[in-house]
Amino acid sequence: MTDNGYHLANPDEIETTPTRPDIEPKPDPIADTFSISDIANFEILGIRNNIAEPGEQIPLAYHYHEKQEEAFLVRSGTLHVETPQREYVVESGEMFLVEGGNPHRAFVPADADEPAVVLSFGAPSDDTGQVYEPDDES
Repeated sequence: MTDNGYHLANPDEIETTPTRPDIEPKPDPIADTFSISDIANFEILGIRNNIAEPGEQIPLAYHYHEKQEEAFLVRSGTLHVETPQREYVVESGEMFLVEGGNPHRAFVPADADEPAVVLSFGAPSDDTGQVYEPDDES
């Protein structure tokens, strides 16, 4: 529903084309990711609904953003986030936040019992990210 600059959206009912900014190398396999911010033509905030099956990652390779801040809200299932320091386990109903410049990789382990449904938020949305190699000094 759109009303003079206000939008009401149910992520489960959004029918859009899968999207993700390009970053190389592309991980394989990757989650289905659908842009929600396109509904409101957002220019600064990127919002995506991600459905990651066991063995898939939310679609960027291990990466970091120069400025973009990101948030991952787990709606169902369990999401794992790898960082240079440790691996976080984010349960349904929890949120994981990443400040700009911090490398991370969000994924569902291959031995998981169920997929994870995750809303991800990032701003500014035009900071597509840089591949992070664990041996980097970043």
